[in-house]
Amino acid sequence: MRGFLDAASLLDAGPLQFPRRIERLLWHLGFSQVDNIDGSGDEGGDILAEHRGELWVIQCKWKRRGAVGAEAVDEVNRARDHYRARHAVVVTNTRFSPDARQRVATLSRLGPTILLWGGTDLTTSFDRVPRRFGEITPRPYQADALQALNSDLDATGRALLILATGLGKTVIGGEVIAGHLRRNPDNKVLVVAHAKDLVQQLERALWRHLPKEVPTRLLTGDTRPDDLSGLTCATVGSALAAARFGYRPDLVMVDEAHHIGEEGQYDQLLETLGHARQLGVTATPWRGDKHDITLRLGAPSFTLGIEEGMRRGYLAQVDYRLFVDDIDWDVVRGASEHSYGLAELNAKLFLPQRDEAIRDELASAWATTRSPRAIVFCRTIEHAERLADVLRRTPLWSDALPLHAGLAKRERQSRLLAFRSGEVPILTSVDILNEGVDVPDVNILCFARVTHSRRIFVQQLGRGLRLREGKERVTVLDFVSDLRRIAAALKLKRALDSGGEIETLAKVTPSSIDFSDQRVAALMDEWIKDAASLETAYDEHRLQFPDAFGPQE
Repeated sequence: MRGFLDAASLLDAGPLQFPRRIERLLWHLGFSQVDNIDGSGDEGGDILAEHRGELWVIQCKWKRRGAVGAEAVDEVNRARDHYRARHAVVVTNTRFSPDARQRVATLSRLGPTILLWGGTDLTTSFDRVPRRFGEITPRPYQADALQALNSDLDATGRALLILATGLGKTVIGGEVIAGHLRRNPDNKVLVVAHAKDLVQQLERALWRHLPKEVPTRLLTGDTRPDDLSGLTCATVGSALAAARFGYRPDLVMVDEAHHIGEEGQYDQLLETLGHARQLGVTATPWRGDKHDITLRLGAPSFTLGIEEGMRRGYLAQVDYRLFVDDIDWDVVRGASEHSYGLAELNAKLFLPQRDEAIRDELASAWATTRSPRAIVFCRTIEHAERLADVLRRTPLWSDALPLHAGLAKRERQSRLLAFRSGEVPILTSVDILNEGVDVPDVNILCFARVTHSRRIFVQQLGRGLRLREGKERVTVLDFVSDLRRIAAALKLKRALDSGGEIETLAKVTPSSIDFSDQRVAALMDEWIKDAASLETAYDEHRLQFPDAFGPQE
């Protein structure tokens, strides 16, 4: 099997995947915080990485043939200044022209020498780097899960892992893949997901589970490599197209397996690849259409939910604070030109004073949290933009930013990187952080939206459950508006109407909105018990409130 840096493999990579090969090399070389920043507005840099506390910027130049010229050196020099990096590198799969080397010599008189890595350098470095990077020691429950998954795969060729967000679904899946390739080094492995961004993240996450001899690549609408040996991470549509053209992996892992429906591309793919071992992993196994994913993957091989994860000390404890406002919604509906009420809150109807009251409660939690980092989940793009603007008016959060699908990909990536680094301390988000995004430093979650989807709530709650050094708990601020209405509707998924006019009411609410802070640990306790630890139940459960909340409509 060819390694991921040999000449033929690099040529097959093309301009889009070549930077990812370099990312993987940097991890093997001992770099940390390796981030791909390639795209419009990257200021001449493709990768940022740290090594021994110093920042490096790398410019990647893939070429089918020929040499890389001096313009690449100027680009990375500009990037070094922009990102304030200590070191700069231009890397190519071919070679460098004499004028490129001359330009390096000229610039070296003004600052640290820019490094040039050519194709021969890459091959040499591949021979010298460790076969693996990082150490993986499964936790006890992860070892149990591995044993259960492998046992079911051996017995039936099918396995399903249900594991709460933050407990390491990808770690376990990666170890299943690694074990399979140890036993069958020439086999092909497919990892499939529903979104391109998630597929890209999966490939990166799986590198540390694989020896350097196992090549990896992406198969998406943007990238269609000829060589699908080793491990391929693909979107479901691209994987299905490859399967129809004869691609036959020996092991298939479906990430976020709750996306498997009774019909559709996932079902067609798994049917076409029925000969292969099939593994599904998810934290939220239920679907809105009630389809049971165990019909395709079998009964869960291993299950561990939020409640048990907390009890064992592998997830952050939750300080759950429920807030109920004192708005008279009959008055609001009467004052609205469109008769908007609670159902349209933050979709078509905006109450500025309510958002300001949320900001004030968020500030109180912020003041009592060590190294605070927060995500505020909003209902719509308009809501996220408005709430971010409200937060920015406070000096505490002058850098607050919204994050949503309405932004260009490059801008979303830039904002997420700034959030991870701490440059931006708080984000307002619309669903984009639900799946496949690891932000372990989050210790405050704010639900400024009402969701009747158990899956979405669990995914969003999971953003704050991961532990890190110095973090033992996550504070959750849940701003609901009518407990009886929400309790009655929790079993339904709201079908939001995108039409209609947006309206802002500024004068019908009280001069100040007071939220009653009902810190009822019993609320989460009762909910977790009632929903059978949330992620691990298949049948629909209705949220049962403690008697103190009164009768439910």
